[in-house]
Amino acid sequence: MNTVSIEATINAKWSEGHSSYSPGSPEELAIIGIELLVKALGTEVARDFIQQAFERYPSIVDAVD
Repeated sequence: MNTVSIEATINAKWSEGHSSYSPGSPEELAIIGIELLVKALGTEVARDFIQQAFERYPSIVDAVD
């Protein structure tokens, strides 16, 4: 597995306010992305969106079945 570091500043704005993020790893970036999806779409729609994204990457277990 590769080690990936991220150097970014994300400024997000919505009607109730704004937030700034500085992720340093893919895991931190994913958490930020999920938080923003939930704020924009709601929990269930965000969950469905993420599920669709994961369908592009079948797991090893799925491949064996």
